[in-house]
Amino acid sequence: MSLAQQPSQPGAARVGIGGPVGSGKTALVEQLIPRFGARGTALAVITNDLVTKEDAERLRQSGLIAPERVLAVEAGACPHTVIREDPTLNLDAADTLEARFAPLDLILLESGGDNLASTFSLELVDYWLFVIDVAGGGDIPRKRGPGVVQADLLIINKADLAPHVGVDLDRMVAEAREIRGDKPVIVTNCRAGEGLDAVVDRIARDVLFDE
Repeated sequence: MSLAQQPSQPGAARVGIGGPVGSGKTALVEQLIPRFGARGTALAVITNDLVTKEDAERLRQSGLIAPERVLAVEAGACPHTVIREDPTLNLDAADTLEARFAPLDLILLESGGDNLASTFSLELVDYWLFVIDVAGGGDIPRKRGPGVVQADLLIINKADLAPHVGVDLDRMVAEAREIRGDKPVIVTNCRAGEGLDAVVDRIARDVLFDE
């Protein structure tokens, strides 16, 4: 039975969002918030940064979500430390949000920017997605980083930049799908809002069991 079919904790589903610096994780969260809101999904967000709360403040000031529904975790070390090795800070933050805003349907946990080896502890999330972007190079899928291979959902972002950075997007997507087997791959352009409905539909189906 897959992790998405058997949540690791009761209450809100917890979805991790990881990926390299600049791949578009925060932009993705900004696009997901109103789309889940339109579905009536009760949502909260946790951001992770090294020693700042910059991403949390960006979301709080966005007008997309009540500021009190966004909590920040400062890793103080490599970002993957608090989403994989010792997720206690994130678990505590998620529990705090659950207590304050019950009943919540969904908590999005955005990791600080990390490398292709970044993965989430299965004690922390029920489902996780990994964001890469075409500007990082069309060979990213072929490098077979754990984030690319193991994530429940792979997102290839900034599709519009492909012709400007010399990337064959069709080949990049085909290689990602070959490497991942039956695990889904979705192409997005977060700035333009393209592909985001497919991401929401996938999370709703696989995590919230909402057809």
